[in-house]
Amino acid sequence: MTAESITLRVAESINEIDPHDWNRLTDPNDPFTDHAFLALLEESGSVGPRTGWIPVHLLAHRGTQLVGAMPLYLKDNSYGEYIFDWGWAQAAQRAGIPYYPKLVSAVPFTPATGRRLLALDSDVEQTLLDGLHGVAKATRALSIHILFCSEPESTAGKARPELIGRTTHQFHWNNTGYTSFDDWLSTFRSRRRKEVRRERAAPAKLGVEVEVIRGRDLTEQHWQSMRGFYERTIQKKHAQAYLTEEFFSLAPHRLSHSALLFFATHDGEPVAGSLCFQRGNHLMGRYWGCLPAYESLHFELCYHAPIELCIRHQWSHFEAGAQGLHKVQRGLAPARTHSLHHLRHPGLHEAVRDALAHEDAQVEAELKWCETKLPFHRTDRTTG
Repeated sequence: MTAESITLRVAESINEIDPHDWNRLTDPNDPFTDHAFLALLEESGSVGPRTGWIPVHLLAHRGTQLVGAMPLYLKDNSYGEYIFDWGWAQAAQRAGIPYYPKLVSAVPFTPATGRRLLALDSDVEQTLLDGLHGVAKATRALSIHILFCSEPESTAGKARPELIGRTTHQFHWNNTGYTSFDDWLSTFRSRRRKEVRRERAAPAKLGVEVEVIRGRDLTEQHWQSMRGFYERTIQKKHAQAYLTEEFFSLAPHRLSHSALLFFATHDGEPVAGSLCFQRGNHLMGRYWGCLPAYESLHFELCYHAPIELCIRHQWSHFEAGAQGLHKVQRGLAPARTHSLHHLRHPGLHEAVRDALAHEDAQVEAELKWCETKLPFHRTDRTTG
């Protein structure tokens, strides 16, 4: 009796896939590859032609059973990815080589590590990777990018000759069994410990009340307040607002199982918020914003209070988003992030491979330098 063959197809919407079948393949600690999160991005128009993220999700079946999937998008730009390839696109332009469209496997606008090859076994993983080239050919995509993939996926992908691995870095927190926030803080050197305590006093100094609100208790008013904070942050940074008004309108009904809001009020009026997502043992920070007089709440709402909540619930991992060297001083340790790339043009592909060899050495040097800036006692310099 021969094993049943794997068949591949493309879905132009996540809603073509049964949520239970999709979620059965995902990491139980990842709130962003969750069917509900990806569906909300599509249904709200946050993902689609307006932002240049066109769903072409790759699915693998054995018979009628879904055994593998990849969140996959066809793009004509590089916005909202956080693994920056603008230099590659510019080099291609100078050489007269077209760079777009491209295929991107990622969670849109979300720089969080997670599995991209949602597969029941390694055979399905390899079939999905093979299938990417078929999708690229059908869509005339000129490159393939698998962003913020897991380390095992990166290792397996780099074993394939057509894929180039890239290492970047962020700052993450890991729980090694702390019993309280004070227990965590006891690992800090005295000066850094005092700084954290001073930052944690900011709400009281401003006369602000901070509460943690789980998704099931978030009202439409909470979500609209967070929408206002999000838009303020976007305006301040002169960035693109990917999330639509409809995203925040639908969120109370779609994300009640995963959303978590650190919410600050002054005399009952909302003044700041930090929107996180939680699934399994992981907490993921995502969006922050405040009224102009309350910027000093950033450290409490985005770092200290989330870490304290992780310790209270014994969640194992917290990510606070992309970039931000200031996170190191607050105990978030440098962590490698991974991506895989294939460029159809052979010359451009090899040029990128050579460039990344030099970049890898630079990233490793940056990681070592960041480690020297961690706030811990000399005998306790990591978070595990």
